[in-house]
Amino acid sequence: MSSLLKVDNEIKTKVDAFRERITAEAEDLVANFFPKKLLELDHFLKEPIINIVELKEIHSDINLTVPDPILLSNLHDGLDSQNAKKRKLEDGDVEDKVTGTKVFVMPGGMMKSNGNLVDLIEKVKPEIRTLIEKCNTVKMWVQLLIPRIEDGNNFGVSIQEETVAELRTVEGEAASYLDQISRYYITRAKLVSKIAKYPHVEDYRRTVTEIDEKEYISLKIIVSELRNQYVRLTPGRGGRTVGLGSRALTPRSFSVCRWRYTT
Repeated sequence: MSSLLKVDNEIKTKVDAFRERITAEAEDLVANFFPKKLLELDHFLKEPIINIVELKEIHSDINLTVPDPILLSNLHDGLDSQNAKKRKLEDGDVEDKVTGTKVFVMPGGMMKSNGNLVDLIEKVKPEIRTLIEKCNTVKMWVQLLIPRIEDGNNFGVSIQEETVAELRTVEGEAASYLDQISRYYITRAKLVSKIAKYPHVEDYRRTVTEIDEKEYISLKIIVSELRNQYVRLTPGRGGRTVGLGSRALTPRSFSVCRWRYTT
């Protein structure tokens, strides 16, 4: 025997106020914030800082000098050829005696990051965080709009659940961009440590510049992807949206936040 749940009137009032606040905020995001952010990112993609043609301009100097080579003495002086061969087999290969340079402190102080990329990353990271936060608000809004299945609107429920899944995908992709930035710093730090330990190996130094160039290209792609995500979330002509779409919202609720172009 079913019974109705009794909710305290004060709590119910607060919950209703929360729903109204989320609805108003999400409608403003779809109608105003997303279109403006789309245009901002499109303008950002045209700025000189993200359109460097000659990638040598983003390289940073690695101030680790190459020390003078150390000549190893012959470990088998005074031994005849037969005994020297036997001693060599017992002691292992001479190359096993060679280890990297022990690093206690950096000669020039702390090894700095690539300043050009750090400046660009500090501009891109807030944009990633903003997309995640605003997308989460819209996702909550759509979830509040999902009608109960017993109301008979099963088709509307499936469409809105599909939209929620799309919004989760946008959030996940944006979060992966932050992971990518963290992996860049970790990878570069390991390579710089290798350079400090093996300063004579040029390939480590070249690999650092290659990683810097790769990260710069990746950051430009990230900004482009962020802009494209806002394109999907922004209403188009006649109030229709790409990706999010009026299909995800009830006609009554979406009519409030409909955004039309003026001609």
